[in-house]
Amino acid sequence: MTVEHPLGERPVTVESSPGERQADRTSSARGRRRRRTRRATKMTVALFALVAAGAGTAAVFGPDDNGKAADEAASRLPPATAEVLRQTLKDTRSADAQLGSGTERTAAGRLPGTLTQLPEQGTEITRGKALYAVDNQPVVLLYGSLPAYRALAKGSEGPDVSQLEQNLSALGYTGFTPDEAYTEATEQAVRRWQGDLGLKKTGTVEFGRVVFTPEAIRIAGLEAEPGDQTGPGQNVLSYTGTAKAVTAELDTADQRLAKQGAAVEVALPDGAVVPGTVTEVSTVSKPAAGQKEAETKIKVVIGLTAAEAREAVRAYDQAGVHVIFTADTRKDVLTVPVSALLALAEGGYGVELVEGATSTYVPVTTGLFADGRVEISGGVSQGAKVGMPK
Repeated sequence: MTVEHPLGERPVTVESSPGERQADRTSSARGRRRRRTRRATKMTVALFALVAAGAGTAAVFGPDDNGKAADEAASRLPPATAEVLRQTLKDTRSADAQLGSGTERTAAGRLPGTLTQLPEQGTEITRGKALYAVDNQPVVLLYGSLPAYRALAKGSEGPDVSQLEQNLSALGYTGFTPDEAYTEATEQAVRRWQGDLGLKKTGTVEFGRVVFTPEAIRIAGLEAEPGDQTGPGQNVLSYTGTAKAVTAELDTADQRLAKQGAAVEVALPDGAVVPGTVTEVSTVSKPAAGQKEAETKIKVVIGLTAAEAREAVRAYDQAGVHVIFTADTRKDVLTVPVSALLALAEGGYGVELVEGATSTYVPVTTGLFADGRVEISGGVSQGAKVGMPK
């Protein structure tokens, strides 16, 4: 054992006995064990603190828990989205229809006698020509929207007089002024006209001698035969216009589609689509037949007046077509799929606006519904994403 001298002199080595040396070694060993134990305890505490701190850090920033948080955020978003579009929205309906010559009408006799001449089915008859003959004298077709309802003679006045005079003028007869007064000059023109037809030159147009239609006609069918007796109210024949037309029938619930003068589109058998115009709208009652109940339909006639339409249907006589009616149009509006609408607890509708990983519910005002989309306004803009169901 070596001991330091208290005065700083050289150290003095003192020999110990074996017993003393063993005691010293035992005491030294015990000291070292105590120091190692203290150091081990300190290291264990430090390690525990470090592990605890690391575990706490992992709870906030650990990769597994981050994934769970992202999954939870994603689960709160809708399964799909759709874009808010700006477009023109049209409320359209398609209906089966028949291409032909339009509505059939019936010409009834007014003059008593025997039918001696009838036209063939399909014949086209124009102004001034005989429609049929009674007692071998012609019943003549003239143009006009007002049906004949009386005999016309010198002194008669009214729109039917003007209609007669306009026809006489169109046929080349002169010497009178087309107006509502049947003057002596009108009477003289009528005499010349009667002479050209082989009629007695009375100057009076008897009731039933002429039939007025708005334009030239096409004979659709005959309801009598030569030799039959005819008289007031006796149906003689049926007719249509000469121009091709489309006839459709709509349910009464779709009556809003059938507006006089409305523009429509007609899809032809060859796939061509041509413009048309609604020219007639009427209500048709169909009686019950067998197990089919009686029903009321809206009959719509569509005229094909455009040159391209007339040319396109020239090859067809009778054919099945489709008519596309447009009930309403909204130009330059924002739209979303109808299924994107959500019913709000406070009433009305809203959409779920999705922005990145978040979404908010926004109330909207709805407008036109068409083609699976709906017009909306309020709280959304073009290009935004809205939630959609699966």
